[in-house]
Amino acid sequence: MASRQGLGWKVVHDGKTPPPGEAVAPDERLSWGRTAGLGAQHVVAMFGATFVFPVIMGLNPNLAIMMSGVATIAFLLIVQNKVPSYLGTSASFVGGAAAIYAQEGGPADVTGAILVAGLVLALVGVLVHFVGAGSVNAVLPPVVTGAVVLLIGLNLAVVASGTGPTTTGLYWAADPWLALATMTIVIVTAVAFKGFLSRIAIFVGLIGGCVLAWIGDLIWTDHDYPGVNGGDPYTAKRIDFGNVGPADWFGFPRQTADGLVGNQTDLGQPDLVGWHMPSISITFALLVLPAVIALVAENIGHVKAVSEMTKRDLDPVMGRAIAADGVGTVMTSAVGGSPTTTYAENIGVMAATRVYSTAAYYIAAAFAIVLGFVPKIGEIVYAVPTAVLGGITVVLYGMIGLLGAKIWKENRVDFADPVNLVPVGAGVTLGIGGANLQITDDFSIQGIALGTLVVVIGYHLARVIAARRGTGGAAIAVGQTGVHTTEDPPSQQPGDAGAHRAPE
Repeated sequence: MASRQGLGWKVVHDGKTPPPGEAVAPDERLSWGRTAGLGAQHVVAMFGATFVFPVIMGLNPNLAIMMSGVATIAFLLIVQNKVPSYLGTSASFVGGAAAIYAQEGGPADVTGAILVAGLVLALVGVLVHFVGAGSVNAVLPPVVTGAVVLLIGLNLAVVASGTGPTTTGLYWAADPWLALATMTIVIVTAVAFKGFLSRIAIFVGLIGGCVLAWIGDLIWTDHDYPGVNGGDPYTAKRIDFGNVGPADWFGFPRQTADGLVGNQTDLGQPDLVGWHMPSISITFALLVLPAVIALVAENIGHVKAVSEMTKRDLDPVMGRAIAADGVGTVMTSAVGGSPTTTYAENIGVMAATRVYSTAAYYIAAAFAIVLGFVPKIGEIVYAVPTAVLGGITVVLYGMIGLLGAKIWKENRVDFADPVNLVPVGAGVTLGIGGANLQITDDFSIQGIALGTLVVVIGYHLARVIAARRGTGGAAIAVGQTGVHTTEDPPSQQPGDAGAHRAPE
């Protein structure tokens, strides 16, 4: 295989498409033309979710796409080009953003809380870098990470359904039939096709839902919408591109209006949100900090997946990758942008093409930065009906929640053991139920934050007590009849990484 050096990357396969079975490593590349094409694919892969999630969080999509490119470049530099990855908008903060708006916070409060979470994530990455990747499992074993990921996803059920405190009459509830059709398109695309197309099922659903809304306006009269957040019912078009034409083709994202409270997207005033300085509040920060646990798990999974695909040991850069994601989130939120995370969609592109070149990600980042300077694209995104977002979020939030169950399954977490069962059951119930714990007159912990604290602290407390007593306790075995104790333990498979065992 001929190769030559080119701007830091070795040019392989004479710059042409690799033969079947051959791969392109992170420090290699093809011709710049082919690499640019691959970069464009990565932009398409992350485009839908990176635009959708900022809108749901009440942030500016143009700014989000622009800063995702900046964050990706920072990530690649910090990991020394060893971990190919694109940093798109994270869905893990949607629940925290909704909770902040429910407590009369505004976009600046959301980005301020996200900035704090980014700093914490960066510090976790530095700690992992010096202590080792094994330290993560000691503090956040699979039973805990699975629970947190699950409650982050399922806590958003009322948002997707349009019955939450800040989304009444929006999303699914705005137009259930359009939402159902959009959801169906996403599901069918994800399971009926293979490779790249299935990886962008969300984007396909977004386009399909908008087309159906446009057809609906052509065939029927305007749609009757329920009152939003207690307002009066109204009649309007399903999709309206009236603001797209007047929008500029080139320009910097607008500045956020001062004193905004609540999610302006939900209030039908998305043009009021743009770049801004974040406002930091400890109360609001605690509402989004549980997302850090999800991001740590996501980054570890991403690095492991890339390591497997590239056949390289990337554990030594695990801490760098986590810290780089934190730095990216700090950079984006510092100017009013959305939080970042590594994207499974882009892993899918790499798996399909077997091209792992980081050069393609630099080009993808450059494309994203340029797109961020096109306000017309932002207006197109704002025109997406909330019912289409409802159909998409039903799938997305459910998938996020079930990823928690997937973590439990893959690590064989034993829920017959009360050390696992009791704190997780309590925490998940509190988190999904939106329970509130009032600490002082001005400070409370609720929802995801409260559920996460109960899971993490409760698990380690239960483990310490069980270890001192020399018993795992006694509880009804889930899925079985009867009661087990340490004298009559349930059978476990050797190497159960996620199951707690009482010392002998």
